[in-house]
Amino acid sequence: MIKEGFQQAKRSLKCEDCEADLVIVGGGMAGTCCAITAARQGLEVVLVQDRPVLGGNGSSEIRLWILGATSHMGNNNRWSREGGVIDEILIENLYRNPEGNPLILDTILIEKVSQEPNIRLLLNTSMYDLEKGEEDEISKVHAFCSQNATRYRIKAPLFADASGDGIMAFLAGAAFRIGAETADEFDEKFAPDKKTYGELLGHSLYFYSKDTGKPVRFVAPTYANKELASLPRFKSFNLKDHGCRLWWVEYGGRKDTIHESETIKWELWRVIYGIWDHLKNSGDFPEMATHTLEWVGTIPGKRESRRFEGEFMLSQKDLVQQRTFPDAVSVGGWALDLHPADGVYGDLPGCTQWHTKGVYQIPLRCMYSKNIKNLFLAGRIISATHVAFGSTRVMATCAHNAQAVAMAAMLCKEHSLLPAALNHPAYLPELQKRLLRSGQYIPGFRLEDEQDLAGQASISVSSTMALHGLPANGPWKNLSFATAQLLPLKIGQVPAITFQLKTEEPAHIKVVLLKSGKKGNFTPELILAEKEFDLALGEQSLLVDFKYIIEETEYYFVAFYANEKVQIRSSKSRMTGLLTVFQKFNKAVATSSRQEAPEGIGMDSFDFWLPERRPEGQNLAFELDQPLNLYEKAFLLNGIFRPYITTNAWAADQHDTEPFIELKWDKTQKIRKIYLFFDTDSDHALESTLMGHPESEIPFCVKYFKICDDSGNCLEEVTDNHQTRYQLNLSKPVATKSLKIILQHPSTSVPAALFGVLCY
Repeated sequence: MIKEGFQQAKRSLKCEDCEADLVIVGGGMAGTCCAITAARQGLEVVLVQDRPVLGGNGSSEIRLWILGATSHMGNNNRWSREGGVIDEILIENLYRNPEGNPLILDTILIEKVSQEPNIRLLLNTSMYDLEKGEEDEISKVHAFCSQNATRYRIKAPLFADASGDGIMAFLAGAAFRIGAETADEFDEKFAPDKKTYGELLGHSLYFYSKDTGKPVRFVAPTYANKELASLPRFKSFNLKDHGCRLWWVEYGGRKDTIHESETIKWELWRVIYGIWDHLKNSGDFPEMATHTLEWVGTIPGKRESRRFEGEFMLSQKDLVQQRTFPDAVSVGGWALDLHPADGVYGDLPGCTQWHTKGVYQIPLRCMYSKNIKNLFLAGRIISATHVAFGSTRVMATCAHNAQAVAMAAMLCKEHSLLPAALNHPAYLPELQKRLLRSGQYIPGFRLEDEQDLAGQASISVSSTMALHGLPANGPWKNLSFATAQLLPLKIGQVPAITFQLKTEEPAHIKVVLLKSGKKGNFTPELILAEKEFDLALGEQSLLVDFKYIIEETEYYFVAFYANEKVQIRSSKSRMTGLLTVFQKFNKAVATSSRQEAPEGIGMDSFDFWLPERRPEGQNLAFELDQPLNLYEKAFLLNGIFRPYITTNAWAADQHDTEPFIELKWDKTQKIRKIYLFFDTDSDHALESTLMGHPESEIPFCVKYFKICDDSGNCLEEVTDNHQTRYQLNLSKPVATKSLKIILQHPSTSVPAALFGVLCY
C-alpha cells in the first residue's frame, strides 16, 4: 500500500520530459494524417490530442462526414478525391465500414496511429503552455493529461499546430485573424456584409434517433427551446433528418467561438432538445411516436475561430481563377461555403455556396507561420482569408494539407532547415516529388523522379485494351436530364459513335460535342460541334459523326440534350477513366443544375454535370467506328496516378486470361521498394459517416496481384488488395534484371488497370 501523511508544502504532479523531431498539437483528421505521414518518413513524433479519440469533427464524438474537393460528387471536380494517408483511411473505412458507423472510424484511426512505432500518442492531453528559445521560436510545449494526472514537457526543433483554435500558435505569439476581411483588402467581392451576414461561421451539434417499434414518451428538459417551430429556418429543412444532415443546426457566429464555446454548446443543446420535443409532442409527426433519441452530441463541431498568417494568404481569386503556384503541395475544391452568423436563429438560408469550375492548388507558404520560424500550420488554421477559408476548412482538405506539412518537416530535419527555407528551388521539387510518390494529389504536377528505376526500364505488357465501345447490356436511361459520355480524346478526327436509343413516339434529339474552357477542368463550357436527329418510333441505332478535328488532347463530352420522350441504353461495363455525367444538381451542395452567380460577387456561372453514385453510374453503351487507344503502357511511367487530361492508366484486354506487366533492364538492378498505384475511383466522395455506401470495395480496384523477379521467384502475392497505393518494402534488396507484375481482372465487367509502377 501507499500511505503518505500531511504535507505543509503544495504537492506537485508527476512530470515527464519528452523529446521528438516533430510535436503535433491536435489529433483531428489533420493532426492524425500529419503524424502518420511524418512517422512513416522516419520522424519521431509526439501527437498531443485533448480528446479520448482521434478524428476531431470526424470522430464519434461529433460525427461529421469527411469531405473535400469531391463535395458529395455535387460539383464538376472529376477524379479529385485527396490522396495519400487521408485516401488510405477513407478506403479502409469503406472496406470495414460501408454503413458509415463513426465508432468503426474511431478504431481505424487509432489503429493507423498505433501501428506507427515512431508516434507517441498522448490522448486526453491538453497543451496549455509553451516555452520559447528565442522570441520567434518555440522550444517546448507543456501539456496535461487529466486521466493519468501527468504533466508533459515536450521538446522538439519543429512544431505543427493542428488544434483547430490554434492554441500553440496563439501562445507562441503568431499573427492571426478572427472574422472577415473587407472586400477591398484582397479584392474579394464575395466578402460578407458584416452586419447582416456576419463574420464567423458557427458551431453545429448533431443527434441520432432510433425506431424502437413501440411507443416512446419524451419529456423535454426544462432548458429545451420550445419556440423553435416558429423560426423561418424550420420551414425549409427536413426535421426528420439526423446526424450530420443537421449541419444547419448552427449557432454562435455572433459570439467568441473560442472563449464562449461552452455557452454556444448549451444553446445548441436547447435547440436540439427543442427539435426533438417538436417532433415527439407537437402532433405533427405521428410517425415519430415509436422513436427515441439514441445519441446527442456533447461536443459541438466547430467551424471557425483563428486563422494564422503565413508568408502567403490564400484568397478568393486564387481559388476561382485556379491560380498556379511554384510551391503548390496540396489541392482544394470544396465550394466557397459561408454560413450566416445568426445560424438557426436567423432568417437567411443555412449557407451560401459558390463552386469553382475546377480544383485549385494550395501553396506551402500558407502552411507555416510568418512570425514563429519553427511552427507549421495545419488544419483549418492555415493562412487564408475568411472567404477562401470557406473552402479550405473542410476535413479532407485539412488532412491533405497536413500531409504536406509532415513531408516538409522531414526535409527540414534532413537539411537542418526551418520551414520558410523550403520555399526555394533547391528544395521544393524534392518536396513535391516525395509527396507525389506518397500518393498526394497536386493538380498540374507529375512525378519526375530520376531515382525511380522503373522509369529506366523497358516495359512490355501481355495485352492492351483498345476501346471499340461498350456493350449495350445495361438499363435504359430516360433522357430526363441532358446526359453526356466523358471521353478522353486525342488530337485528330473525333470518331463516329453509334448509340442505342428508344422512343415511344417520334421525337427530335440534339447531340453536342463539348469541352472545358480550361484544360484539366471538367466544366463543359464550349460547344465545338452539334448534330440534330429525328427519331422514329421504337428502338434504333443512332450514328453521331461530328466530323470535327480535335486540336487538344483532353476530356470531351458527347452530350444528349434532355428529352423526356427518349431513352438511351447504358452498359454494365465499367472502365478506368470513363464516366457518364448528367446536367442536374445535388441538393446537398447546390439548388439548381446551373450555378447562376449574381453580378458583383466574383464567382462564375456555369452548368453542373454530375455522375450518379453506384450502383447506378453506368456508362452509356456505344460503338466506335475506330478504336481509341486510351490505356497505353507508357502511362504506367508518366507520373500521374489518376485520370487527368487522359486516363493515365494501362488496362489489359478483357479477354487476357493472365494480364501482366514486365519491366526489364539491361543490367542487374538492386531493388528494395516497389510501389503500385491502383484505381479506387478517385471520383467517389467516400463520405465517412452516416450516408453509407453500396459496396465495401471499389469495383475498379485490382484485388489479386503477384510480383516476381527474373528467376520467377515470388517477391509478393496479394489476394485481397483494396487500397489505392501498395508499397512493398523488401527486407533486403533483390538483385534482378526484370520484374513481372501479374494481375487479375477485378470482374468480368471491369478490366485490370494500373496507374503506375515505381521501383527503388
